[in-house]
Amino acid sequence: MKSCEISLTTAAAAFGDEGKKMAAGKQSGESKEGSSSLTAEEREALDGLDSRLFGFVRLHEDGARTKTLLSKAVRCYESLILKAEGKVESDFFCQLGHFNLLLEDYPKALSAYQRYYSLQTDYWKNAAFLYGLGLVYFYYNAFHWAIKAFQEVLYVDPSFCRAKEIHLRLGLMFKVNTDYESSLKHFQLALIDCNPCTLSSVEIQFHIAHLYETQRKYHSAKEAYEQLLQTENLPIQVKAIVLQQLGWMHHNVDLLGDKATKESYAIQYLQKSLEADPNSGQSWYFLGRCYSSIGKVQDAFISYRQSIDKSEASADTWCSIGVLYQQQNQPMDALQAYICAVQLDHGHAAAWMDLGTLYESCNQPQDAIKCYLNATRSKSCNNIPTLAGRIKFLQAQLCNLPQGSLQNKTKLLPSIEEAWSLPIPAELTSRQGAMNTTQQAYKAHHPNTEPVLGLSQIPLSQQSLPVHMITSSQVDGPSSPAKKKRTSSPTKNSSENGNRTVSLNPVQLQVHSWYLTPQKLQQLEQLRANRDNLNAAQKLMLEQLESQFVSMQQQNVLTLPHNCTNLTSSTEEPWRKQLSNSSQGLHKDQSSHLAGPSDEQPPFSTGPAQYLQAASTAIQKQTGLRTLPSNSVTQGAAFNHLSSPIPTSGGQQGITFTKEGKPSGNRSLVPETSRHIGDKPNGCAGVKGLSNHVQQLMAEPVCSPNHGDSTSPNVQISDNPQVSALLVVKANDSEGSGACDKVSNFHPTVCTKTNNSVASSPSSVISTATPSPKSSEHTAVHSVPSLNSPHSRLHTFNGEGLKNSQSSVKTDLPIISQKPGPHIIPSISVSIYSSSSEVLKACRNLGKSGLSNSHILLDKCPPPRPPTSPYPPLPKDKLNPPTPSIYLENKRDAFFPPLHQFCTNPKNPVTVIRGLAGALKLDLGLFSTKTLVEANNEHTVEVRTQLLQPADENWDPTGTKKIWRCESNRSHTTIAKYAQYQASSFQESLREENEKRTQHKEYSDTESISSDASGRRRKGPFKTIKFGTNIDLSDDKKWKLQLHELTKLPAFVRVVSAGNLLSHLGHTILGMNTVQLYMKVPGSRTPGHQENNNFCSVNINIGPGDCEWFVVPEDYWGVLNDFCEKNNLNFLMSSWWPNLEDLYEANVPVYRFIQRPGDLVWINAGTVHWVQAVGWCNNIAWNVGPLTACQYKLAVERYEWNRLQSVKSVVPMVHLSWNMARNIKVSDPKLFEMIKYCLLKILKQCQTLREALITAGKEVIWHGRTNDEPAHYCSICEVEVFDLLFVTNESNSQKTYIVHCQDCAQKTSETLDNFVVLEQYKMEDLIQVYDQFTLAPSLPTSS
Repeated sequence: MKSCEISLTTAAAAFGDEGKKMAAGKQSGESKEGSSSLTAEEREALDGLDSRLFGFVRLHEDGARTKTLLSKAVRCYESLILKAEGKVESDFFCQLGHFNLLLEDYPKALSAYQRYYSLQTDYWKNAAFLYGLGLVYFYYNAFHWAIKAFQEVLYVDPSFCRAKEIHLRLGLMFKVNTDYESSLKHFQLALIDCNPCTLSSVEIQFHIAHLYETQRKYHSAKEAYEQLLQTENLPIQVKAIVLQQLGWMHHNVDLLGDKATKESYAIQYLQKSLEADPNSGQSWYFLGRCYSSIGKVQDAFISYRQSIDKSEASADTWCSIGVLYQQQNQPMDALQAYICAVQLDHGHAAAWMDLGTLYESCNQPQDAIKCYLNATRSKSCNNIPTLAGRIKFLQAQLCNLPQGSLQNKTKLLPSIEEAWSLPIPAELTSRQGAMNTTQQAYKAHHPNTEPVLGLSQIPLSQQSLPVHMITSSQVDGPSSPAKKKRTSSPTKNSSENGNRTVSLNPVQLQVHSWYLTPQKLQQLEQLRANRDNLNAAQKLMLEQLESQFVSMQQQNVLTLPHNCTNLTSSTEEPWRKQLSNSSQGLHKDQSSHLAGPSDEQPPFSTGPAQYLQAASTAIQKQTGLRTLPSNSVTQGAAFNHLSSPIPTSGGQQGITFTKEGKPSGNRSLVPETSRHIGDKPNGCAGVKGLSNHVQQLMAEPVCSPNHGDSTSPNVQISDNPQVSALLVVKANDSEGSGACDKVSNFHPTVCTKTNNSVASSPSSVISTATPSPKSSEHTAVHSVPSLNSPHSRLHTFNGEGLKNSQSSVKTDLPIISQKPGPHIIPSISVSIYSSSSEVLKACRNLGKSGLSNSHILLDKCPPPRPPTSPYPPLPKDKLNPPTPSIYLENKRDAFFPPLHQFCTNPKNPVTVIRGLAGALKLDLGLFSTKTLVEANNEHTVEVRTQLLQPADENWDPTGTKKIWRCESNRSHTTIAKYAQYQASSFQESLREENEKRTQHKEYSDTESISSDASGRRRKGPFKTIKFGTNIDLSDDKKWKLQLHELTKLPAFVRVVSAGNLLSHLGHTILGMNTVQLYMKVPGSRTPGHQENNNFCSVNINIGPGDCEWFVVPEDYWGVLNDFCEKNNLNFLMSSWWPNLEDLYEANVPVYRFIQRPGDLVWINAGTVHWVQAVGWCNNIAWNVGPLTACQYKLAVERYEWNRLQSVKSVVPMVHLSWNMARNIKVSDPKLFEMIKYCLLKILKQCQTLREALITAGKEVIWHGRTNDEPAHYCSICEVEVFDLLFVTNESNSQKTYIVHCQDCAQKTSETLDNFVVLEQYKMEDLIQVYDQFTLAPSLPTSS
């Protein structure tokens, strides 16, 4: 691991002399900072200070000396940079970033890190840099980038000393992004780590319990909460929040008992919670809800008033008060309460619905319609069809009333416009006023902080009331008198209401003439990439765009990630709003970063960013090794916001995040671009046109990967203008072929990079100039490094560069610092033809004396990247290519060698082999439902409950908008029961068809036309269907006839064959090297995916119905990954169904075809696909691994990508590679090189680890392997563990063998006292396999 401190020590030593020279050259009074120099003692103290000490070094209490030293160092570095006009070593900027981070000067830290990133081509080797960058992004709630930075730290250095802190922050961010499985995994990884971090173990345990609750795993949540209560010395604030959650769960979850018992327990838990924390407004609110549900109205009122008194006013509280008033037949009081609710949260669907019901009960249909319309505009509204029907009914009633009858009738309640101006209750006025006074007082003392670091910039949709309000003109029609005399109360600028409203003036972002749209940025990027092949007109266009781009950069605007708060419904997720209650305690002296000035934004923000901002700030502000003291208000505040979502009076039950928990509705006004050095035809492209990358950071919106749907206001970083100017390469440096020469310390190979290399400079963390193919949407521009292409820039060997970056505050076993990560992507810069003796000799003393400089030791590989969209983009008429299809007439056609070559050709992402069953005379009846029931009627079937939808569309459950998320609930049944369902579904369809035929044809035609037209606006309600999936047919005894029938297939598509890599695993992977069956009814969906580890797959339709397939080539999986991120989905783990309109807009080709009974579909390596059944049918499928370089390369790349994403690789590629070396003679040089490289890498790792264990005095016990023993994975982090297994003493004695990887073992027990190390292979055996694996001679090709 590369460490900044090596070169920085030399640099710091120069400060004494350099400072004197600078002082001599300066005129008096030129700078107050003067020429301060660092003493030798100060330089030595600075050597150990970097990002790894963030949160663990005190600056505000007893650390004044450290703070002074850091400030002095920053001044010295800035002076030196200024003197050198920015032409200094890249490590200067890295260390400057570290110092500013420790001083919590985030803008300067970001600027310095940006500069280091641009200058250091192998920046990814520097874990301390990646960690510091991740912390800065985390501070700004730029979770999309923070996640990438933290993941890369763990990838390049799994034993990083702050791994626990990284897992904690990843857990928090994934929780906010609603990726609960990933969040749970990282929290559990943080929990087992014995190293310190900024949250205590009980706080992490609380997050885990709350995740169970959020996922509706209520029994697991209840058990986890109750276990927490048994903890000794449980901090009082943790105890209070745990009791609060238990109380609310008992009130809210039917599974926990009958109503009377549940409410009794709920009230008891909440009362105990209030005993522990009497100032919890959330607990008072929950208690009020409980009292209200059992009819204790007075107690409920008292609790609600306490809630308002103890915390900021909540829309949920006022809505519930309104319900109580309405139940007590006090409509005017109810109206006032509802108005308070919708003024606090304009999108509070339940309050709008309740208000509409109130108006309707008072016979004021016009006002009721306005309220219902506002409810339908809310993202939290989940019964839009019902409301739409109600609105139509009321409108029909209005049309039938005599003209003028409503005007002559006395109204019981004021209209919605009049009610908006009613005086607000004193409770809210005083509370709101106090808040505003506090914020204004803070601004007076910190006048410059808010504009620079205001973290609660909200989207336009939440900034002013008109976005959500419906005017009377929308209800009354153009001829209505109300249009002429319309009151503007709900829609006018609400600032005149002073403290009583929470709306803001809309922010106007001016678009200047120099501004480039995302489309123009994309055009610029494409023209640059093809500079050598342009015609005269295109060259002229390129010059104009580059000139305009330089002008835009010279504006020196830095758009920082901002806090998108309008992400979810306050109705469904009020626990997120509790954040604002605790922002003062969490932020200490930075409260305005979250709350903001009262005249600019509402104090009640409910989005995930707000929720996590509290947690993040709580983490960041902890500066000691111990965290969140039990008597600290801060600690309580950190948990206040975690209360479960509150069901409203509208009946919204459950404790879940909404699917709409992401920003939408407003496109970004600032283009999102990504720096991408290295993939341009000319080597200077990385510099050319991108010189202003430090100041021109185009940031995606915060806290949700759905970054295309939010407005990014420009936030100017407040930095030292002199230093900032030098952090930027001058604009004219971006012109001319020699631009690279003008920037010091660029890697020399950057200027000679050619198109032959697909490895690119990573751009996942920083973005500067590659436009997206879709307006205002970010498309990653990363490339997965090719296994076969030279990577002289990325893989240049540097012995010093491998120095591990370890914290100065921690002493580790030699094992930790010497363990290389199990990267198996080859680097051609290292010879793979070294003998095993040379490898072992180079590793001999590695565990004792650190990393050797021998050439045999491998450089680290860069983290993998998703591929960019292929260039040039396909024309629109090429986005529906014809599907490659082969028609077989006889058995000879099926065994014709070119068929195998055609299917495995990477240019063919999919091949349909038509008529295969007939040509081979396969008895498909063996796989029919009838035969399956007769053979094994009690066999287990996994059932997915889904919604029946059109194959090319995917709508949300309400049918109001197209989405990517494809939900399905899992259950289990038997073949017999599913067969019964399949048959009854068919009979029901026949009945429905017969009923349709009895209707009049004219009526049917008219109905179908109108339904198609309306379907563009709204679909549904959708019918529920059940899909029988993953039926295991691996048992030879149960399914002997079926499996024998498949041996008739050609060798290349058989389940087992010598040329199938998966046949060399030596053990079973269900569904991959065994057959699986799928039983379908129309509409059954297999969501979008790539096969496990990108292996090929074979699918045969048994019939009798058809299936419709959608296929995207492997080259475009990076684009689909970006779409998944934008839609808050995990590409690898979530269920998603692509929106074809999105794909076509992004120039992604989609193969679309029908698979008929007897057709075989071959999915090539890495191809993305999704399938829907057209009729009733069964399918069988399995995976195949052709013995090709392309298949192995893609499998290894996905293995590495899975490790970066903390996802288990189903295929153990290390284990498979050694078995391939034992069993297969390889004549393909490319495939041989890749396999040999993997063996070399693992052989080195095994020897190095063995040496380190012996040095540490740890015995290695021989264990061996049994026949058919599966490969082993770490039980904690799920990475593959090869040869040396770390097993707990207890599991070893019980022969259960719970395996850990080395990193997880040491995090659990630093000295490995609780572990034994078992050896599965003798080193002599591995050496023999390695040496005997040589390139076989190529077979002569037949002419």
